[in-house]
Amino acid sequence: MLTLFAQVARFFRSSDTADSNLAATLMETADGRAGLDAREAQELRAAASAWLSVIR
Repeated sequence: MLTLFAQVARFFRSSDTADSNLAATLMETADGRAGLDAREAQELRAAASAWLSVIR
């Protein structure tokens, strides 16, 4: 439950940053989730990759 609150807080805190930083935020979150939920970490990495392909 604490992890959920932390993710929500990170989401709102990072919403003020530039869009190009979104991929870095997703990758950092994926790294943090890798030991807990490998599938979710992979989904976050795929989302970061998709975001980079859109903005490039």
